[in-house]
Amino acid sequence: MIDFIAVVIALVSLVAALGHAGYLAMLNNAAGKRAGGAPIAHYVRTRWPVAAGTTGASLVAWLLTAGGPAFDILGILLAVGSGAVAVKALQSTQAKYRSGG
Repeated sequence: MIDFIAVVIALVSLVAALGHAGYLAMLNNAAGKRAGGAPIAHYVRTRWPVAAGTTGASLVAWLLTAGGPAFDILGILLAVGSGAVAVKALQSTQAKYRSGG
């Protein structure tokens, strides 16, 4: 049972991390098409390491769930941490560039 819970938590964490990376990609694409988008593109470039780190940590957490119960617990802890960081980073980026309408 713990294995199933660990896998679900790891997958949710991975979805959150990929959501942040996808949002940054979308924001970078829009900034590239717009005149005066250089500051936004620069901001996105500074956020890529966070997105890559959280995605990588989520993948490692998912891989840890293939082990025994001890690895499942480690996977859960890593997934919760990386998922929380990814969600917080996504929220801060959205708050910075929310158009209000």
